[in-house]
Amino acid sequence: MSAHPPMYFKNRLYYLLIAAGGLVALAGLYAVHLMEDHGHVITGMNNQVVWGIPHVFAIFMIVAASGVLNVASIGSVFGKTLYKARAPLASLLSIAMLAGGLSVLMLDLGRPDRVIVAATNTNLTSVFAWNVVLYSGMFALVAVYLWTMMERRMNRWTKPAGFAVFAWRFILTTGTGLIFAFLTARQAYGSALLPPMFIVLSFAWGLAVFHLVQTILYAWNEKILDPAIMQRKKNLLGVFIVGSLYMVVIYHLTNLYFAQQIGFQRFILRDGGVYPQLFWWGYVVLGNILPLVLIYWPGLGRTRCIFSASLLVVLGAFALLYVFIIGGQVFPLDIFPGYEASSSFGDGQIASYTPSLHEILLGFGGLAIAFITTTVSVRVLNFMPQDKHYITD
Repeated sequence: MSAHPPMYFKNRLYYLLIAAGGLVALAGLYAVHLMEDHGHVITGMNNQVVWGIPHVFAIFMIVAASGVLNVASIGSVFGKTLYKARAPLASLLSIAMLAGGLSVLMLDLGRPDRVIVAATNTNLTSVFAWNVVLYSGMFALVAVYLWTMMERRMNRWTKPAGFAVFAWRFILTTGTGLIFAFLTARQAYGSALLPPMFIVLSFAWGLAVFHLVQTILYAWNEKILDPAIMQRKKNLLGVFIVGSLYMVVIYHLTNLYFAQQIGFQRFILRDGGVYPQLFWWGYVVLGNILPLVLIYWPGLGRTRCIFSASLLVVLGAFALLYVFIIGGQVFPLDIFPGYEASSSFGDGQIASYTPSLHEILLGFGGLAIAFITTTVSVRVLNFMPQDKHYITD
């Protein structure tokens, strides 16, 4: 009996992975069905916490979808051929994560059947309406950008399309930050620093996701990434990590400067139980300090270390968003500074929130949509970076 060739096992594994991703996506859809049937009472959300853990997944994927395009922009806009070889894969990841994130966002808000109302009745005074246009425009522009790269006859339009995507992704991430910056009904939000902070965060998160996918693709195809390319990309990731940590520090220092925000800052950084733990250990230590050690410590910086650093950056991103989104909602709004407010509704009280299985399944369902989109597209079309002529650029 002859042994099966390696390609046979790869094909079997590929279909198993697609099946597993499909099951996770179906589980997420079933969770949505239960939430629609029974109402959000079966979730951990309540009258104060209206954006649960699905929004953590959704915002991460949307912000990372913008940030991953930074890889493509460096190639198309700034002419770096090393990154230009990775532009198709970066664009694919952007579309995949945007699709996954928006799926979670739409299904979590309730009444997804009425999304057509939001699409056809635009309220120009609403930042949410702006984002409907921004997300749709991103899909269209990245699709055109991919077309100009993949179709030889359209290559002359790649640079203009790259400029358009470069500008649009900044506007889109600014719009995502403005959702929170314009939301004055929560103590944590309402800061002009949030749009630029989200832009800088997108750089680190997007590049980390790209590193993870690229490493897996190279391992799957039994290829080794050139050390010179790895060195340049790991240094760029380190710069983005430092930049994102700097913006988060400035955001909290700015809040600490204002007397009305000190109570919230004490809660989120010291007295809030799980939220300070997630911030300091989840985001600062695991999501920033350890990745920087793996990147810059002498003798490290190998492929496995960069993969681990990228994974830690992603996990740190989830920790930060949980603290920012959930922690920002559970803390009560100080409507009357200097006075103590109380009522039968629970005004002035810190709310509680525990994610339900339904919400977790919905969040992972969005990741599964991004995973299936990426995996199938990479197999059907040639998104593998071609490095042979770009080492010395």
